[in-house]
Amino acid sequence: MKLNGAKIIMECLLEQGVDTVFGYPGGQIMPLYNALYDYTEDGRIRHILTSHEQGATHAADGYARSTGGVGVCFATSGPGATNTVTGIATAHMDSSPMVVVTGQVPINSIGRDSFQEVDIVGITLPITKHSYALRSMDEVAPAVREAFRIAKSDRPGPVLIDVPKDLLVGETDYVPEKPLHPYVQPKAGREKIEEVASLINKAKRPIIYAGGGVNIANASAELTKVAKASNIPVGTTLMCLGCFDRRDALSLGMVGMHGERHSNLAMHHADLIIAIGARFSDRVTGDTSRFAKEATVVHIDVDESEIGKNVGVDYEVIGDVREVLRSLAPLIEKKARSAWLKEIDGWKRGAGHDAVGMSPANIIRTIHEAFGDDAIVATDVGQHQMWTAQHWPFSKPRKLITSGGLGTMGFGMGAAIGAQFANPKKRVIHISGDGSFRMNCNELMTISAHGLPIIVFVMKNHTLGMVRQWQTLFWQRRHSATDLPDVLDYAKLADAVGLKGYETDSIGGLKKAIDEAKASGGAAVIAVELGIDDSVWPIVPPGDAIYNQRMEE
Repeated sequence: MKLNGAKIIMECLLEQGVDTVFGYPGGQIMPLYNALYDYTEDGRIRHILTSHEQGATHAADGYARSTGGVGVCFATSGPGATNTVTGIATAHMDSSPMVVVTGQVPINSIGRDSFQEVDIVGITLPITKHSYALRSMDEVAPAVREAFRIAKSDRPGPVLIDVPKDLLVGETDYVPEKPLHPYVQPKAGREKIEEVASLINKAKRPIIYAGGGVNIANASAELTKVAKASNIPVGTTLMCLGCFDRRDALSLGMVGMHGERHSNLAMHHADLIIAIGARFSDRVTGDTSRFAKEATVVHIDVDESEIGKNVGVDYEVIGDVREVLRSLAPLIEKKARSAWLKEIDGWKRGAGHDAVGMSPANIIRTIHEAFGDDAIVATDVGQHQMWTAQHWPFSKPRKLITSGGLGTMGFGMGAAIGAQFANPKKRVIHISGDGSFRMNCNELMTISAHGLPIIVFVMKNHTLGMVRQWQTLFWQRRHSATDLPDVLDYAKLADAVGLKGYETDSIGGLKKAIDEAKASGGAAVIAVELGIDDSVWPIVPPGDAIYNQRMEE
């Protein structure tokens, strides 16, 4: 049958099983929104109008991260397209599958500085897994189908499709097709896996360093099986929190700049590091010249380009993390590793966190007690993010939605919206700081408009906390442009958009606000007062070795 390009895109989305699109209309993408009208009217596809295109991309990202599926976002040309850039870069850095469709000026207007023309493909080329600048009707359907295939194959990521307006209104033949299978992932050879098993069986002080690739590969169960097969302690990155139960005796918690002291020391003193789906970020390794000098390093990853990129490795296994771990587990010998585990346990002593009064640890633990392990937690970026990572006992995968690689302030609210639409029966909460909150608080209107029961917690310390902490520690207390003007009444702001709003400076007040917000069944904003100099401890000074953490002063 003959359809215009806009309807072909909508039909291709249905082929892919898409049921939700986040976006914001405008001139050049108007034909697509005209086609969308019929699909929303009959309930085949739901469109979520956000307050800003950046919020739409973060929502699509949150949708993807919380489900493992592909998030979808629409935006118009020019400023609409450029407003998606931060969200695309955020998804790219954390390997989140997303398809972004942008409108473009007609083909004969491209290159003429036409109204709202911008080369969005050129702009986003370094931050997408693939990009399409369509120039013919024959390209429309294949590009959409291939975009989904690329977004979710191997190491996932965002794909952009830029569609000139004349291709949206022009007609061509449309033939329905089944979704393309993901590209076949590299399969690790048996010999490589046997070599790794032999290394593990001979090691005295092994440690698993698990990264976001474990989460992406849905390999939490396989990771746990390998660790328990030989009593191997597990340290996780920020992006892997929840893939190994934080309460398990073998859990070392988070590694790196703000990781647990015993986790970093275990990494430093290990004789074997099994890196799984991790990229040896500078926030984990610190000074690479002093990183794990006693260890043999094994790197298991689907992306060959990550091998040796940041840290030299001794053995590499290229393949799907889940399949590699499944093959590895039966080859591992049972070991008690009593001496190694006892040594690590000794490093834990005296490294507890303050959990009294209005300390960050107590605030996070109070929120966790109220919502439990099944809650999906979206955060922004800064001190509140690290306090959440340190003190929330994540025990299940895909429960923490946060920006790791790019460190995007303002990510969390849009991500929470996407996660809530993807998981309507789950409780979604958003933990923010007063700096991050101001960046995308316009999305409170999206939360209100759709009646989403998201509870937003703002850790209010009247400053850009992480920047101020660094200025205190490393810049001679020269607090330049970090303290925030105290002009925002959170309760009134929440009320203005039809939500409940609370401000509190006590744990009792926090518990009461949570109880009231939960009882209401709707959304709320709860601002929690903190000291301006409350800091994240421990911290590895930038450029130092990870074993040289500074503890609380």
